[in-house]
Amino acid sequence: MMYNNIKSPNFKKKARKTTEIRFIIIHYTGMQSKRVSLARLIDKKSKVSCHYLIDRKGKVIKMVDDNKVAWHAGKSKWKKYVNLNKYSLGIELVNKGHQYGYEKFTFSQINSLNEICKTLKKKYKIKDQNILAHSDIAPTRKKDPGEKFPWFKIGKNFLINSKKIKKVKEISEFKIRKLFFKNLYKIGYRYFNLNSHSKTDKFLVKAFQRKYVQNNVNGLIDQKTYEISHFIVKNSKI
Repeated sequence: MMYNNIKSPNFKKKARKTTEIRFIIIHYTGMQSKRVSLARLIDKKSKVSCHYLIDRKGKVIKMVDDNKVAWHAGKSKWKKYVNLNKYSLGIELVNKGHQYGYEKFTFSQINSLNEICKTLKKKYKIKDQNILAHSDIAPTRKKDPGEKFPWFKIGKNFLINSKKIKKVKEISEFKIRKLFFKNLYKIGYRYFNLNSHSKTDKFLVKAFQRKYVQNNVNGLIDQKTYEISHFIVKNSKI
């Protein structure tokens, strides 16, 4: 795949081993335009960067070499991994985001993203289940790429057949919370306590819903949200 190169100065200068690259993290830029996004990504003062930027027309810009640690994930956790910059490649999709007028991602953007992901997965042996949202790894801070992102187009692992989801009996509010968060932990989410409620619980629920229950991102653990989490744990390669 052909890339345009606009290099960002914002990365760790020491090269990493390619065997350390385990994840692809998908973001949206969350800024008013491509021009504004690029300006920030190449500004030394911003201390923000990504490996690849995909504009609304599907044009791909390479900003940091794969073997360098870009600064895109920030404070983050997933399974046993902490601060995922070291272990990941960051891909930004030009989109105004929730703050400036959240848009659908374009057909061309998703096509280009698919091509990049296929190449990177093969090159670095990255598993489908290790393609993550920024909101997966930093759910209390981030919403991107958000509920309009078509996960089902990125990999079969994200395609959920509602007909195969097993219905469960009504569960008490206390029990459903514990069971749901046990499932989240098995999937890979962190930033919560299994045994006690927290004000940040709703952010974790919304992060999960933005990926798997996109038509109902309300932060509430209803039966459907729980059932889908249970289905993922039982059937996905996590």
